This record gives sequence, C-alpha cells and structure tokens, in this order.
Amino acid sequence: MTGLDRPGLLSEIAAVLAELGCTVTSGMAWTHNDRAACIIYVEDALKAGPIKDPIRLGHVQEQLQNVVEAHGDIGERKSVRLRNLAAGRTHTERRLHQLMYADRDYESCRACHGESSGEHKKGCKDKGYWVVNVRSRDRPKLLFDTVCVLTDLHYVVFHAAIRSKSSMAEQEYFIKHAVAGACLDEESERQKLILCLIAAIERRVSHGLRVDIRTKNRTGLLSNVTRVFRENGLSVSRVEIGTQGDNAVGSFFVTDCSGQQVNPNIAELVRQECGGTVFTDHKSPYRVPKSSSSSLLAMDETTNNLVAKPIVSIGNMLWSQIERLSGSFGSIRS
Repeated sequence: MTGLDRPGLLSEIAAVLAELGCTVTSGMAWTHNDRAACIIYVEDALKAGPIKDPIRLGHVQEQLQNVVEAHGDIGERKSVRLRNLAAGRTHTERRLHQLMYADRDYESCRACHGESSGEHKKGCKDKGYWVVNVRSRDRPKLLFDTVCVLTDLHYVVFHAAIRSKSSMAEQEYFIKHAVAGACLDEESERQKLILCLIAAIERRVSHGLRVDIRTKNRTGLLSNVTRVFRENGLSVSRVEIGTQGDNAVGSFFVTDCSGQQVNPNIAELVRQECGGTVFTDHKSPYRVPKSSSSSLLAMDETTNNLVAKPIVSIGNMLWSQIERLSGSFGSIRS
C-alpha cells in the first residue's frame, strides 16, 4: 500500500483486515514526507495459508482501497495491491524503497533541504561516469539504503568505498547509467539523484517513542495495538512486526499528533489491551525476527571476485549531502 499518511491509517487498515478474517503474520511500514508505504503479509484466519478465493481477495482489496482513499483529494496518489507470496521475492525493505520512490516521496526533499549541490569531477567526464559522494550520520543499513536507490535508478556501480568514523559515515560511488546513451550531464538528472539519495537515507529514520511488544499472537492483535495508539492521539511513524513461534513481536515508533512529547505510560495501556510484555526502552530484549541477513559485497583485488564481508553498522541519521570516497559493490538482486 502507498498513499498520503494520516493519523490512524494503520489502525484502520488493521481493523479492516481483522474484520475480513485475515491474520497478519508480519509487516513493515515507513512514513516519509507525508507519504506512507506498508507491506503486510496475511493469511486466512479460518485455515492456515493464503487466501485463495479470488472473489474474497477482490473484496479484501476493495475494502483496503476504500480505507486508503478516505479523506484523500481527487487525483491523490494511492495504490493497494494484493500479491501471492512467490519464491525469490524482493526483500521487504528493498520493496519499500521501490514503493516510496514510485510514490515520488523524494520530491518534497527539495522543499525541506533546498537545492543540494554536488561537485562533478571533470576528470571523470571523459570516462563517462559520475563520482557521487555521500556524507551523513552513521546508522545501521545506511549502505543498503544508498545502494538500493542507485540500483533502482538504473545506475551501475563499478567502483566504491565507505568509511565510518565516530558518528559520521562517508561513501563514494563511481557510477554509470545502465541505459545505453543516457546522459549524466543534465542538471535535472543530477538533482533527481541527489534528492533520491536524501530520501532513501531519511526513510528509515525513526521519529517518536519506540514501543516494543511481545505477546501471544492472535487474529486482530495489530488492530488492537494500533487502536490504542489512535484513541490516545498518537500516530505511527514506523513499524516492524513479525512472529516467533506462537508469539507476536513488534516495534512501533509513535508520535503525538499535536506535537507534544509522547507519554511513556502508553506502554501500560497497550499491555492492558494486549497482554504480554511491552517496553518503551530502546534496550528491549525483543526484536523482530529477520528473514534475511545483510552483508557487504566487496571486491577481492587478488582474485577480482565478489566476496561477502560482515556489514559495518552505519548509525542514526538525519540527512545526507553529496561529498567523497572509493571500493566495489555488486548489484542487489530483486
């Protein structure tokens, strides 16, 4: 789902899914520049496995579309799509980047940060590539996010390097356009690349109070949790939920719709509604299970082969600017 973000949107989506007999097995949602994107994996609540009846699937999609379109203006960008879970599917976070890029969330970065500037090294022009330098606050998965946007914009990275020092990270990419004959010298292309890199780094930034929950999984649980947030004037800015055996585990970042600081007592209200254990501490022992591990692909100069190395944590960010660096990455498979 993609569309205009608003308070209570996730709560309304979860309520509709519960009413239609859908069990949420996992999900992830991001918000950025007043846009929202979420991917939710659901099963039939009556029997394990996906919903196979095409008529019922059509009804589910129609009801979700009504939720997303509610309160929206005519012509507002929005999309709801139901898909079967296929082998070799795109990584969930990679898909969220693609959804938000397709929703053009990066366009508002121009208003937030003004016209960004970057230096194009003239010595590289004759060789047909750009040197892109990114400098930002360090945080986990920063490298993943920047490489995702370069890949989705159809740039080929043939030489790159990263460096992390203290709280800052620097990345340098030597890129060419994968499309034959594409011009890298146009100002509009350069500005779009800058804005897309800024957006890709900002999307994962978490605003508000973090609420971690672990409780017995059941149909309607997500609806119950998000309803507590909505009824207390809170908006969900980011969420990641999953299951561990019979338990549901989730992390919610919530903000006050009126701009006030979130009362940490919200954790007790969630616990009263859902049971289990609820934390508002970042040191919570519960984490959403990961479906795949992350690794850094680097070039072994002695063999010219790509090798996997442990990823370097690249930490909490606010925004990025184009600056400098050098090493090698392979493309991310979708």
